[in-house]
Amino acid sequence: MTHAYTPGLRLADKLQIRKDRNLPLPGDVIVNKGDMVKSDDIVARTNLPGKVHSVNVINRLAILPNDLRKNMLKKEGDSVVKDEPIAETSPFIKMFKSICLSPITGVIESISDITGQVLLREPPKPVQISAYIDGRVVETIENEGVVIEANATFIQGIFGIGGETTGELQVIVNSPDDIVKPEDIKEEHRGKIIAGGSIIYFDAIIKALDTGVKGIVVGGIRDKDINELLGYDLGVAITGSEDINITIIITEGFGQIRMAQKTFDMLKHREGSVASINGATQIRAGVVRPEIIVPYNEEDTAGELAEEISTESNESAGISIGDQVRIIRNPNFGVLGKVKNLPSELQTIETEAKARVLEVEFPDGRTAIVPRANIEAIEG
Repeated sequence: MTHAYTPGLRLADKLQIRKDRNLPLPGDVIVNKGDMVKSDDIVARTNLPGKVHSVNVINRLAILPNDLRKNMLKKEGDSVVKDEPIAETSPFIKMFKSICLSPITGVIESISDITGQVLLREPPKPVQISAYIDGRVVETIENEGVVIEANATFIQGIFGIGGETTGELQVIVNSPDDIVKPEDIKEEHRGKIIAGGSIIYFDAIIKALDTGVKGIVVGGIRDKDINELLGYDLGVAITGSEDINITIIITEGFGQIRMAQKTFDMLKHREGSVASINGATQIRAGVVRPEIIVPYNEEDTAGELAEEISTESNESAGISIGDQVRIIRNPNFGVLGKVKNLPSELQTIETEAKARVLEVEFPDGRTAIVPRANIEAIEG
């Protein structure tokens, strides 16, 4: 059978997902293999070293380096508080005494008789890793983290901003064509993840922020609204670390684009369940896609088999005739269809360039010849 490789976007009503939850530095894993965890449960923790501050004590006291230690009031390993004296001179006339104060609260890390520098380190910063999804711990990695497994609905978006968050999923529009308006967002949506239709504008995003909505899933958005929300132009680096108190996931693209019916139906089907979302996106090498994960309860999936995937992998197996695809360039941008034919020979396209193409059949029966670079697979 003719086969082609192309970027894929995964949509699945039920998958067995494995999620790696790893610490940035070695630390403590506080759950055991086989434990059931909730999304907000802490599964591992560590401490990040505090910031180091260098103080030139010999300059402050006007002494020589080899006189440093005898003028120190603190030794290596001692704790200090901000503005506490750490060194002072002992002149015959007390009014000429010089004092060096600590610029921070922390610990004396080192004292150098050669440079006259004293290094102070701020207290370590605790880092805790949550489970992120409801599921079972299937693997623990000593001092590093865990692997959590769950049967879940899994939807990948096109673009997102904001990091990991969880909340009850609520669809607030009637159809995938609808625009999310400020009046659609109510006090009852506080702490929830809301899903809309074709687009959300800046005024509705601000209403969601003011209401306390934790996440938004919608078909499209204007880039100028993202820039206004962030306060700067978004570049091509990875997103997900924006400090905006909300996570936004775009499922179709920029502008007003009807949310794919399959995506809308999946969100509607899982309405009322707790969803875990992450807006982290990277479009360059090592593609990272925003994700929506809605775990099932164990009793909901008992006796059922689900395909197993790792959400850390974005590799696509390619497309074949009959597969679902999405057009990602005009004039059919955002439209879903089915691969009808995969001709192997190069064909001349509208730009007069020659490219590999495929024939896509749309739900209304229309067909179109589309360059393979202008589609992405809908996996699931």
